[in-house]
Amino acid sequence: MNTYYSPLGTGEGTESDIKAYEVSLPVIPARDFQITDYGAVGDGLTDNTEMFRLAIAACAEAGGGRIVIPAGIWLTGPIVLRSRIELHVEAGALVTFSRNFDQYPLIASSFEGWQAVRCQSPIDGEQLQDIAITGEGIWDGSGEAWRPVKRSKMTEAQWNRLVSSGGVVEHAGGDEAIWWPSTSALEGGAIANRLHLEQVRDVAAYEEVRDFLRPNMVSLRQCKRVLLDGPTFQNSPAWNLHPWASEHVTIRNVSVRNPWFSQNGDGLDIESCRHVVVEQSVFDVGDDAICLKSGKDAEGRELGLPSEYITIRNCTVYHGHGGFVIGSEMSGGVRHVRVSDCTFVGTDIGLRFKSARGRGGVVENIQVERIYMKDIMMEAISFSFFYANQEGSARGSDLTQEVSEETPVFRNIRISDVVCAGADTALLVSGLPEMPLDGLVIQGYRVTAHNGVQCAHAKHLQIAEMNAHITEGSLIHLHQCKGAELEAIEGVGADGRLLMVTGHESAGIVCRESDADTEGRQISVGPEVRSGVIIRR
Repeated sequence: MNTYYSPLGTGEGTESDIKAYEVSLPVIPARDFQITDYGAVGDGLTDNTEMFRLAIAACAEAGGGRIVIPAGIWLTGPIVLRSRIELHVEAGALVTFSRNFDQYPLIASSFEGWQAVRCQSPIDGEQLQDIAITGEGIWDGSGEAWRPVKRSKMTEAQWNRLVSSGGVVEHAGGDEAIWWPSTSALEGGAIANRLHLEQVRDVAAYEEVRDFLRPNMVSLRQCKRVLLDGPTFQNSPAWNLHPWASEHVTIRNVSVRNPWFSQNGDGLDIESCRHVVVEQSVFDVGDDAICLKSGKDAEGRELGLPSEYITIRNCTVYHGHGGFVIGSEMSGGVRHVRVSDCTFVGTDIGLRFKSARGRGGVVENIQVERIYMKDIMMEAISFSFFYANQEGSARGSDLTQEVSEETPVFRNIRISDVVCAGADTALLVSGLPEMPLDGLVIQGYRVTAHNGVQCAHAKHLQIAEMNAHITEGSLIHLHQCKGAELEAIEGVGADGRLLMVTGHESAGIVCRESDADTEGRQISVGPEVRSGVIIRR
């Protein structure tokens, strides 16, 4: 049993808290089934789809056990798991999934926060109990056969080689823009979107756009007691690992790899899951690396399944749009999360929180501590609630909209003991004017960046024990913030200012810096800021 504790819960250390944070491991009989006993051949040429099916059927009929895949190259179509079964890939084993789309039947599944029709995942399971994937081998999703590729992410030689391999090219403004594996894949997006908006659930209606409906590599839906321990999961058609609406999920000692240019090449998307531990794992992917989600917009709110009681610890991310991410599909809520002792090297953004109007949902009680980052391309820490399906953090505006169930809420988030050696921006908050980020605490932050803290539309903000070295602008810029407290801030502004306050609604900015107004640490306010907004103590 893995057990961890959250200091954010009420009654810390009580029996109720301990019970809430238990994560149970699967119980699987100690009984081995060798894949070779069912006719499988590891020569990289033989199609072993039927052999995997026979082995899994025999194992399930015997009451469960472990299917052993020895060293070799094992070509197969999708593998459908059953309860009480462990897939064990030994060192030297490479399971590579077929590039023949016809082997992947269309099924009702989930993708990007919505229930959707997709091609069956290479590793697929639904409503199962006690399942595991273990060992030191490799699972390869043959994602290069499925994924579109943007011209902007290729060198000329790479692009020419890709185009000459087949497929079709989509043009924009007369220029080559995106390579697609087929005309059906290129044209499928518009058709699939129309069918989704019309709420067509008939799987057969999607057959003409099968090539577009690329699957997540590992899809585990409504499962209980899941263990992924040891293997490498790589080269997924879309997202790599996707547990959905599952409970008691343990992911440890895994390596998750996708090409850096892989479209929708997320590493791990934990969606609407409860009681999850992710630890001692490495991610190097083409989109967000470790991501928490819970459904999208009205459908996600109606389903109402939050991601909760989750811990992520001792993980490393080498590439990704975000190292640790919440959103943007978080309409069912995310709560009771602890992230600790992780390292991000070269990610686009380090700690990334993103949402948008229309999502709704509540993200709360999140604790992040002891995070180490280097060479972050954009923001080391980002809160952006104007997400528009783009890379990076979108900035918003001061235009207010009416609060409704579609308004996302982020509150009670604590980030402490973070080191970042190199980023474009130390901290970005782009909150909604009608629903500011509420209760963010940043404590113990050492950062080197071009820009300092840029915070708009936040309330009850605390920044303490921050040591920042920046080369542009003010050390801290607060815009339309209410109830902010600054204490033990070291560093100077590149423009000579410790603190700049703007926005006519800014109020209650407490600054406890005794050396404020010395060289490089001036405090200034915009002409629209009311008198008495800054309280010096």
